Amino acid sequence: MARKRAYLAILAVVAALGLTAFMWGRQADAENHVLKGNKVVVWKDFLGVNAQFLWFSPTLYQLQIDRLKALGLQWVRLDLHWDQLEPAEGQYQIATLDQLVGNLQANQLKSVFYLVGSAPFITTAPAGAPYQDQYPPKDPNVFANRMALLSQRYPSVDAWQVWNEPNLLGFWRPAADPAGYASLLTATAAALRTVDANKPVVAAGMAFFSEMPNGQTMLAALGALGVTSLNTVISYHPYTQLPEGNDPANLDFIAKTTALNQTLRAGGVKTLWSTEWGWSNYPGPKDAQDLITLQGQADYVVRRVALMSAMDFDKIFLFTLSDLDQRASVRDQSYGLLDIDANPKPVYTALKNFLDVSGPQLTPGDPPAADQLPDGLFSIGWTRADGHKLWFFWSAQGGNAHLPNLTSATLYDPLRGTQTPVSGTNGLTVPVKSNLQILLWD
Repeated sequence: MARKRAYLAILAVVAALGLTAFMWGRQADAENHVLKGNKVVVWKDFLGVNAQFLWFSPTLYQLQIDRLKALGLQWVRLDLHWDQLEPAEGQYQIATLDQLVGNLQANQLKSVFYLVGSAPFITTAPAGAPYQDQYPPKDPNVFANRMALLSQRYPSVDAWQVWNEPNLLGFWRPAADPAGYASLLTATAAALRTVDANKPVVAAGMAFFSEMPNGQTMLAALGALGVTSLNTVISYHPYTQLPEGNDPANLDFIAKTTALNQTLRAGGVKTLWSTEWGWSNYPGPKDAQDLITLQGQADYVVRRVALMSAMDFDKIFLFTLSDLDQRASVRDQSYGLLDIDANPKPVYTALKNFLDVSGPQLTPGDPPAADQLPDGLFSIGWTRADGHKLWFFWSAQGGNAHLPNLTSATLYDPLRGTQTPVSGTNGLTVPVKSNLQILLWD
């Protein structure tokens, strides 16, 4: 798996970007953040997961699929590696992929597949160099042809994504090359559209906010090369140490994401996805991401889902559905909602609690009026499909919120799985925690 082989490169990029280790701690006089979504969110269309079904037997990945469907979700993003599908020119190994695509269709799942890595017969890697597949192909048209063949063979796949994280050394050697990737994307988008002119073509998800080691960003460079005119879906992977940013003294995830999305939209991007984000509960030694617990992973994921739901994304894909075995790096083994045997981890349970309270669809709304709020509050208002009002909220500092216009509501804590009736004659006083809570009222 290319992710496994790229972790040293990711470390280098993370260090270059200054993504150093911090704890989610107390801040004095922290700014409050009030978000309001710009569109209706239908969870089954908005929230998907990455999945590595080809790592598992059909029996085991069916259990994973059943867990996914129990969340009310239907979108999966899956990785394909050209060097594994075609280890020698014209010799394809696709029997297990045939079976998988049929099983996805039988389970009524929607899928986006990405193809990454060069096959041995066409890699630009120097002879004898390690990581042969991590170099781009000699001829982008051959890659484009293979993606078109896949699209032709698997018409039930809903979208095709061209490569993965080419701004990282671990996926595009010897250095990030915007012009080289633009050529690959241009050729592949054209080839895919000869098979199905209406099926979405997704540009590679860029790691982080698309930064390159030279200080520039891949998305800006691609924009300057006219890639927006291809009308592909654009995507990036905003991994951060905390759901709200990297540094608790500068929680800039909202600001950075909002600025980037506004720039992309202004540049002509019609459809914007985030095809990876998440946290691993790996035991160490430390590898780029800070060490967090199982409960920490659950806490981070539901906070980030809440944030991204109110931001200008058309679809987001959590990394990942299941933990992986020793073929992955130690860190990559533990990003799953499920453990290696498809048993729910705390993150799965917290996400299910969150989605159960939210219901299948949310319309942007306003948080309740308040005359007292703690500093550092993150606040998002919604209206549920049944007309009930929802408020997502949390603050690293904790404290209390006083809501003078409410007399009764129900307080949910997805992390702990609790629901508590709250009432008062002079408004409601609601405890604010560092983890996400949901207030529901009429």
